[in-house]
Amino acid sequence: MDEIPRPELFDFHGVSMIKMLTANWENIQNFQARPDDILIATYPKAGTTWVSNILDLLYFGQREKAIPIYERVPFLEVFSPGIGSGTDWADKLPTSPRLIKTHLPVQLVPQSFLEQKCRIVYIARNAKDNVVSFFHFDRMNKSQPEPGDWSSYLQRFKQGKILYGSWYDHVSNWWKKKQTYSNLHYMFFEDMVEDTGREIDKLCSFLGLTPSVEEKTRITGEVHFDKMKKDEMTNYSTVPVMDFKISPFMRKGKVGDWKNHFTVAQNEEFGEDYKTKMKDPTLQFRTEI
Repeated sequence: MDEIPRPELFDFHGVSMIKMLTANWENIQNFQARPDDILIATYPKAGTTWVSNILDLLYFGQREKAIPIYERVPFLEVFSPGIGSGTDWADKLPTSPRLIKTHLPVQLVPQSFLEQKCRIVYIARNAKDNVVSFFHFDRMNKSQPEPGDWSSYLQRFKQGKILYGSWYDHVSNWWKKKQTYSNLHYMFFEDMVEDTGREIDKLCSFLGLTPSVEEKTRITGEVHFDKMKKDEMTNYSTVPVMDFKISPFMRKGKVGDWKNHFTVAQNEEFGEDYKTKMKDPTLQFRTEI
């Protein structure tokens, strides 16, 4: 596994990307969405797998439990000779609705999702916990760029010089899109941790679903972090480029783990920088609950 060369970041339409996520670009941009498709959009490590699993259980119950989550909910922009392309995976999905995930910033999402008025579920996580989670993910995932040490990684995060670019732009631009695109449901990771059942209720309301109390209770239990972390169909342990000896794909799933990583000085600098970049008073994050 150590022989795999780490990819290099490059500027792609103003966003830091790697070849594995841009090599299939023409097919991504020309992807034909269907009106009942549901797009799950996030900045990486913000709860993508969590919400993907919830949606899969809401629509398809236990039916596909023997299939890994990344096959049930294809990753739109991924492309590699070993696994094929996310667009092909999505086209082959036998389910309706199709659940498709992306980490693309809103300006790079295929237009057909908007033209078809597809429902989009966006999940955002506070910047401090997000950067910590992404750092550990980049350490263990050999298909990601080399993260370096924590201090330099934090600096690059603030500059938007990590994969998928600026967190600040990502969460803010998707938030702005919500004001003009009514089929977008914007969720917060911290709310999910605080009360998963309540957030599933809101999600069902957005999707027009009415699961029974028993069904909702069962799903809430199924998507508990510790249960998903042990489940080979949701924890990505079957993916060879991920080195679980360094860190698990699903690490802690908590709010406030940033306190174990940020020094006092780093926290103060981060706070000052954050104020200059996050100007919209209507978009507020919690760094503890």
